[in-house]
Amino acid sequence: MSRLLFAANWKMHHGPAAARQVVHEVLARHRPVAGREQIFFPPSVSLAAVLEEIKGRRDVAAGVQNVYWEAKGAFTGEISAPIAAEAGATWALVGHSERRHKFGETDAETGRKVRAVLAAGLKAMLCVGELIEERRAGRTEEVVLRQLDAGLAGLDAATTAQVVIAYEPVWAIGTGTHATPHDAAAVHRTIRQWLTARAPAGARHTIVYGGSVTPDNAAALLAEEELDGVLVGGASLDAESWIRILSTPQPNR
Repeated sequence: MSRLLFAANWKMHHGPAAARQVVHEVLARHRPVAGREQIFFPPSVSLAAVLEEIKGRRDVAAGVQNVYWEAKGAFTGEISAPIAAEAGATWALVGHSERRHKFGETDAETGRKVRAVLAAGLKAMLCVGELIEERRAGRTEEVVLRQLDAGLAGLDAATTAQVVIAYEPVWAIGTGTHATPHDAAAVHRTIRQWLTARAPAGARHTIVYGGSVTPDNAAALLAEEELDGVLVGGASLDAESWIRILSTPQPNR
């Protein structure tokens, strides 16, 4: 079975002191588990605090929630992938639904960001997902594959296989409503088929699910073979809740 990836997206929560406290408690109480990796995506100003706490834990990494595609320049308020890498990040989120729908990030811009992230030696997690109106109109596959095509544009097959995909139905983020395990697996299967057609023979893509993941539904979601992990927002902010998700029993697949 492939590894399981547990990613915590803290969004605009936890300054350095709170970030340090949460990570310290999580790592003190949750020991490494073979085949499982966790990633913290704190606000950029809290990255150094998280990195300090995770030293020595090879199963834990940290990343940034967004980058700009230029390496440097007059772009007030932005950070570049090379700067994030120099600061110690090893991952970057690209195309989160809030970046797309609150800040107007386009599909083409996600592609520029993915290429910038990879060029800087960081690992990319590309987020894709549909709005509730698009889902009701039966356009889920169309929207997700369009976002994939743009986000991975210009990458060769081997490089494409290195990008982690996060399927996050927008209607399920922060709403308390999540896709059923069956529904999530169906979209993951569509994504995997699309990726496999463009990847080297035998490549296994990592596809995680995000959208109101909680300690109560994590086990049912991860029981689906198509899900390689979870991208968690609100339930990752509290150490107790996050530890419960990290401790989800090994799925019986």
